[in-house]
Amino acid sequence: MQAALLTEPGKPLEIVDDVELESPRAGEVEVELEYCGLCHSDLHFIDGSLPGVMPMLLGHEAGGIVTKVGLGVLDLVEGDKVILSLRPSCGRCYFCVRGDFTLCEQSAAGLFPDGGTRLTRGGEPVQRMGVNLAAFATHTVVPAAAAVKVPDDTPLDIASVLGCSVQTGFGAVVSTAHVQPGATVMVIGLGGVGISIVQSARIVGASRIIGVDMNKGRREQSLQFGCTDTIDPAEGDVAQQVLELLGGRGVDQAFEAVGSSALTEVCIASTRNGGTTTMVGIPKLSDSVSIHAIVFATGGKKLLGCFMGHSNPHREFPRLISLWRNGKLDLEAMVTSKRPLSEINDAVADMQAGLGLRTVLSV
Repeated sequence: MQAALLTEPGKPLEIVDDVELESPRAGEVEVELEYCGLCHSDLHFIDGSLPGVMPMLLGHEAGGIVTKVGLGVLDLVEGDKVILSLRPSCGRCYFCVRGDFTLCEQSAAGLFPDGGTRLTRGGEPVQRMGVNLAAFATHTVVPAAAAVKVPDDTPLDIASVLGCSVQTGFGAVVSTAHVQPGATVMVIGLGGVGISIVQSARIVGASRIIGVDMNKGRREQSLQFGCTDTIDPAEGDVAQQVLELLGGRGVDQAFEAVGSSALTEVCIASTRNGGTTTMVGIPKLSDSVSIHAIVFATGGKKLLGCFMGHSNPHREFPRLISLWRNGKLDLEAMVTSKRPLSEINDAVADMQAGLGLRTVLSV
């Protein structure tokens, strides 16, 4: 099959047509991919910020059609339209039975219990991104739990972004931070995940939503998604600008959607006493957050971690599609570019330059 392989960090992805894909085993399905979004998490592996074994097949925000079904799969059939989930729940481990689906021990260890990747090239294994999805290709094999069926009339070119950015942003607001109607919210980083946080804060009824980004275009775009105010970090201390906007008191909820420990500290400084900062972006392995202990001891501030929105995709994807159908969630405007898989390196360059919100690749 055709695929875009990462063979060395810092190098362009290589378009090849000789990757071999195994047929699905028991409990697995093969999916013919139609669209895959390019996410900042992919960029972490491409630029070497996160380590990986090469060659690696990236791509994790995807949708397609089920083409083969392994033994024992009862809830999917050939021809089903699906969106893929980066962290499917096994439903049995310590975390899944407690409702912490994105912390699933099986998914964290790899999609397949035998440790395989179902991918080879020239007889040698091809690794998957973070030992999970591999969607910069024409086909992939995943556990049935990683393929969430959606209605046949669902447009996958826009719905594919539910698989990472929208699920993560919505879950951060609703499932992790539990933002309440009337809350004041700040979002640092107005890319795909950040805009999803903005939209979700608007949906739950936040009274003020402050968007922070160095990119002027993204700040302007954020206003159509729900931001009531924007801040340019180049104009001075962000926390001080927040205090000025809110009459001397910080926000109730701050979200870091870039993956930066320094920006997490800005979020903490921008929240009121008793306020909450939620880390949503994926930082480098070497990053650490410095906290003044007295602020937490006397001010009651809170710091939360959030991976993939702390949500169950089998519940969230249908709910998000319903919000989109009802006109409350704008997916069309989030997809600012569409390119064929052959132009993936151009899409990576656009992301590195901060152009657009989400590029969706047709595969």
